[in-house]
Amino acid sequence: MNTKIYIIIETIIMLLNCVISMNFTKYICHRIPERSFFIKGHQFPVCARCTGFYTGLIVFLIYNCFFPVNYSLNLLIISIILMIPTAVDGFTQFLGLRKSNNNLRFVSGVIGGIGLIIFMKIMNLVRV
Repeated sequence: MNTKIYIIIETIIMLLNCVISMNFTKYICHRIPERSFFIKGHQFPVCARCTGFYTGLIVFLIYNCFFPVNYSLNLLIISIILMIPTAVDGFTQFLGLRKSNNNLRFVSGVIGGIGLIIFMKIMNLVRV
C-alpha cells in the first residue's frame, strides 16, 4: 500500500482515538480484537464490519455532494438489496455456520453502509 495512504489512515485513527474514546465505542461495537483492524499495533476503535459501514456511509455522502441522486422506489429496493450481504455475513457467522474474515467483514460493511445511508435518506424524504 502507498505510504501516503498509510499516513492518512494513521492520522484518521489518531483523530478517532482522540475524539471518540475507546470507552465510548464499546457501546456501538463489540470491538473484538480478532475482528478488528490494527495499524502499527493500534486497534481501530470499531470492528472491521463497522469500519466498512462508516466507510460506506462517508463514501456515499461525499458522492451525493457532487452527484445528485434521484431517490425513488427502485432505489429503496436497491438499498435493501445492498444490506443483504451484511446480514448474511453477520448471521451465518453468529450462528456458527462458517467463519468470516476481516476483509469480507469490511467489504460487506461497505456495501451495507451504502445501502443503509440510501435507505435512511429515502425514509427522511418520505417524512418531509
